[in-house]
Amino acid sequence: MAEYFTGSFTQQESIPEAGIEAALTVMRHGRLHRYNTAAGELSETALLEQEYAQYVGAKYCLAVASGGYAMATALRALDVAHGDKVLSNSFTLAPVPGAIAAVGAQPVFVGVTEGLTIDLDDLEAKLDQANVLLLSHMRGHICDMDRLMAMCDAAGVKVVEDCAHTMGASWNGVPSGRAGAIGCYSCQTYKHVNSGEGGFLVTDDPELAAKSIMMSGSYMLFERHLAAPDVEIFADIKYETPNISGRMDNLRAAILRPQIADLTTQCQRWNDRYYALEAGFRDIPGLSVVERAPQEVIVGSSIQFLLLDWSEDAVVEVVARCLKRGVELKWFGAAEPVAFTSRYDSWKYANPVQMPASDRILRGVVDMRVPLTFSIEDCELIARIIRAEVSAVYQAQS
Repeated sequence: MAEYFTGSFTQQESIPEAGIEAALTVMRHGRLHRYNTAAGELSETALLEQEYAQYVGAKYCLAVASGGYAMATALRALDVAHGDKVLSNSFTLAPVPGAIAAVGAQPVFVGVTEGLTIDLDDLEAKLDQANVLLLSHMRGHICDMDRLMAMCDAAGVKVVEDCAHTMGASWNGVPSGRAGAIGCYSCQTYKHVNSGEGGFLVTDDPELAAKSIMMSGSYMLFERHLAAPDVEIFADIKYETPNISGRMDNLRAAILRPQIADLTTQCQRWNDRYYALEAGFRDIPGLSVVERAPQEVIVGSSIQFLLLDWSEDAVVEVVARCLKRGVELKWFGAAEPVAFTSRYDSWKYANPVQMPASDRILRGVVDMRVPLTFSIEDCELIARIIRAEVSAVYQAQS
């Protein structure tokens, strides 16, 4: 008898009770704006920034309205201007090229490997085209950051890391977001901490931090930040930097603080589920598991596999058959964008150049969320369903 999964792929765990209580406290006193504090009070947002800076080992942290805002702010802080070119992944989500377009710059897309990371050989060939790389650790896959940083440093290319899917992850002991000039993170509902929307920007560079704080809309209240550079750094920057408001508020910060405190535990729970799924995917005919490097500590909040060189009809059939049994898969190979699964050649505003080697890989990428509302047994069931349906379609087309 066929098995069916009846859970939800979009249902997240509830906010921790400590976050709910903290949010109620903020709502009761009404001081939601991050700079609206009582005498002697430290705002929830300033405390959150301090705590997240400590978590990733950064000197400075800024909490903002979204991960996309963090990326655009990072590019502006690095003086990316209208018409400049910015290197970035061909396999990513729309907010990444969107951040580049937001500052009037032009994305230069870099290829993707079968490990779903940026193609470092292709990057090396394109390093002379831009001064900044907006590196997306797409779906939590981290490339060889040692090689990447050596290449970029030698070429004088500054690196901004999009860590929307790697909060809590690391490469070779370095937390994701801490290798480049600036790290950007998301707190959107389907990321590793949940405030609906929100984000962080971290850096060790005092000038980049000060410019980002001024852009976020601090007015002349930057001294109220706990994870900011010394006030002397703002002496000229406060007059020269435009206000492009994108602050985080105290309500979201209150919700997030207990989640940051528990993030290490949550990451391990995601990985338990990820590796249960991965084990179930191994040795399925026609399916390629995405292997992870030993230097990479992952956060398995989603999982991907490859159906390389399958026909479009066959991949669509796998997705449809799994859905009938309750398993929601997303495919990055469709010719037209569907929900969040757009591809680099969908972003016409970027004038993309076709990349046949990357196209082959993208046509095979199948993606699945792994919410913490799944049990290990749920993951084992889902893997059995995927195994059965991939095997059936593969046998039919062989």
